[in-house]
Amino acid sequence: MYNYLVNIVGPTAIGKTSLSIKIAQSFKTEIISADSRQFFKEMKIGTAVPDDEELEAAPHHFIQHISVEEEYSVGDFERAAIKKLEELYKEHPMVVMVGGSGLYVKAVTEGLDEFPKADPDIRKNLNKHLEEDGIDWLQKKLFVLDPEYYKTADVQNPHRLIRALEICIETGKPFSSFLNQEKPQRNFETIKIGLTADREMIYERINKRVDIMIENGLIEEARNLYPHKNLNALNTVGYKELFQYFDGTTDLETAISEIKKNTRRFAKRQLTWFRKDSGIKWFEFDEKPARIIEYIQEKINT
Repeated sequence: MYNYLVNIVGPTAIGKTSLSIKIAQSFKTEIISADSRQFFKEMKIGTAVPDDEELEAAPHHFIQHISVEEEYSVGDFERAAIKKLEELYKEHPMVVMVGGSGLYVKAVTEGLDEFPKADPDIRKNLNKHLEEDGIDWLQKKLFVLDPEYYKTADVQNPHRLIRALEICIETGKPFSSFLNQEKPQRNFETIKIGLTADREMIYERINKRVDIMIENGLIEEARNLYPHKNLNALNTVGYKELFQYFDGTTDLETAISEIKKNTRRFAKRQLTWFRKDSGIKWFEFDEKPARIIEYIQEKINT
């Protein structure tokens, strides 16, 4: 019997969690989270971790399993997720994977290029530049060291910039020279499902979600994490804006407005990434789950 991985993607706040649970229940299987922000146990509210009821509705893996103080790369996730899939396929011919972190999804479904290990001090130095000189410094540095990668990179994402730069600096070679290596074979077939909506609806859902996060205690959660604000895991939307408020460089109303704006930008980048994949079958966010489940069943039967 062949193994299947049903992969649910789409922008933040579109309803991926709810759909993944319905699919997992329908096929009596389990869920792997590929949301890189939900890995961290201290970041529950600001990353919209599934609530207790949702977690009980279907078994989930890779939700709040590490600390923000731990180094955890996309390569670490790839190895752990493939190992977990091998275990799950012994009992389930199909597993559901859900999340909007494009690179983490790609790591599991296709495999990643192999990169040399960089000296941790290089990353510390780059993070210091980010803090003191801003993202512009990283962008200019990447343009000089690897103009080829700069053309296609998400240059608004400091994590991606730092990752590319640390390889350039460690090896003296462009980051792009390590890309497009031969990928490993996977022992499963991926069925890709995308959820989408028109821009106004996505923005409305994002704004509403941020308001709910604030009501649920995001400010207090961020305050507890403030002493660790320089950690890589916390350089993320929903926390960095509130850290600026705690620093006294902005007021609370502006910080919340910035969270909404930056989350909308993040959703736009997610859609740009996933739209490049012609293998994704797109559905409107309010499509009946039964119709999507029917589509999955058809793919398995063909």
